[in-house]
Amino acid sequence: MDVIRKKRIEVVDALRGFAIMGILLLHSIEHFNFYVFPDKSTQPDWLNRLDDSIWETFFFLFGGKGYAIFAILFGFTFCLMSTKQLNLGKDFGLRFFWRMILLACFAFFNGLFFPGEVLLMYSMVGLILIVVRKWNEKGLLIASIVLLAQPIEWGHYLYYLCDKTYTFPTWQSGGLWRLLAEGQQGTSFFTLIKNNTLFGHKAGLMWALEVGRLVQTAGLFILGYWIGKKKLFIDSNKSKRFWKQTLIIASVAFVPLFVLELNFENITDLKIHRDTIFKVIDMYGNLAFTLILVSGFILLYQSEVFRKISTGLRYCGRMSLTAYVFQSVLGGFVFYGYGLGLGPSVRHTASLGIGILLLIIQIQFCKFWIKKYGQGPLEKLWHKLTWIRQDK
Repeated sequence: MDVIRKKRIEVVDALRGFAIMGILLLHSIEHFNFYVFPDKSTQPDWLNRLDDSIWETFFFLFGGKGYAIFAILFGFTFCLMSTKQLNLGKDFGLRFFWRMILLACFAFFNGLFFPGEVLLMYSMVGLILIVVRKWNEKGLLIASIVLLAQPIEWGHYLYYLCDKTYTFPTWQSGGLWRLLAEGQQGTSFFTLIKNNTLFGHKAGLMWALEVGRLVQTAGLFILGYWIGKKKLFIDSNKSKRFWKQTLIIASVAFVPLFVLELNFENITDLKIHRDTIFKVIDMYGNLAFTLILVSGFILLYQSEVFRKISTGLRYCGRMSLTAYVFQSVLGGFVFYGYGLGLGPSVRHTASLGIGILLLIIQIQFCKFWIKKYGQGPLEKLWHKLTWIRQDK
């Protein structure tokens, strides 16, 4: 049993580290939501073509997928903690509510350096796990499927079918992002943290609602909880069969969704279709590709060679909260005006190189910390505060 548990923990940690890697590299080429780049005319054509290829490739691989992997593992971690408390005869609901308050505090700290961070959304949406914590496996799966179906977008479209004068509501988050850019471009750290605090979280939540990520995240949380209940991260014939089937089904589903998304404008030019059906197709495609990444990673992890390659990722995965906040601080300093200010002077190829350097720094930092202390600093703090005034 100890061997099975160790393997299960390793694959989950490695998968978290993989998500951390994807988020860091993607954020690097977009300059951590800065989106200011030098003009293409300052570079040779071959470099511009390479820049475009890198941009498209990394958004294809990791755009919306790193956070989705995180969300699945968030629900899985809830399952582990809830099950442990249940075995002790305790209900995890109130303690988890307090844990989400603590996560919101980490989010506000992280948001000082990186506008649009995801922890606040996780702390809010994560409360749905309290609602479903006592549901059986069938109920969890049904709830996950309903939420992953993008019900808000379908609801708006059905309303349009009943009333052709109906228009999709817009949240006007663009103005907030412009206010955030002022802090990013300036040299004052105080202005940066003021703008990030006042506008960053609001802009991020509005954007997540606009693109459909808010509801999808809830579905992924419950899916991760269901996966934990089914013990599908434990190395067994049952789990291997499940992930092989998932890989096949997700691959078959992704191809037509991807083709349909690429050709959507040739099929219809109605704005309501763009605001609803296109978003549904995009989110379905992201979900399918996320499941390809997760199932493919888990199956590859059966190989000793792949396990050795992903050793560095496991260190990041074991302290994923610290790693996520650490990359926000480091990335903001590198690209924003108050720090090195490299954002306006480098395009995607150079930014990817910077991202790889930051990844190496992060892996070495996490490796050092785990070997010396055994647990990340923010993870340790979160754990201690979660169980404060409770005998273990």
